[in-house]
Amino acid sequence: MRFDHLGIATRDATALAGIFGDLLGAPVVYEETFDGLRLAFLELDDGGYFELLEPMEDGTIAEYLDREGRGIHHVAIATDDVSAALDRARELGIDLVDEDPRPGAWGNEIAFLHPGSTGGVLVEFVDPDE
Repeated sequence: MRFDHLGIATRDATALAGIFGDLLGAPVVYEETFDGLRLAFLELDDGGYFELLEPMEDGTIAEYLDREGRGIHHVAIATDDVSAALDRARELGIDLVDEDPRPGAWGNEIAFLHPGSTGGVLVEFVDPDE
């Protein structure tokens, strides 16, 4: 497994992309609207990404922003097999947000672990090759 991306909740992905683009030299390499969100992925030199999550309607990220404010939302770890990663988490007694993999951005298979079991960090497993 390896680092894939850091998800950042924001009300203005365009402005934040400009800041990170200028500061880190991280260009926007992919954008899409998915599940009520505007997503922008900025590529870092090591091949990892910053994923900017801007809600376009009410939903999980909008609720998160209302409750927590803008900032880091989740960390994503790339795996070749999301189902196997979930099975390993179950074996370790980690609570799951997603019992089974589901579709995510870029058409990737994803699943989340509950932050109550992972030190307060929302962890996403992602298979970027799906």
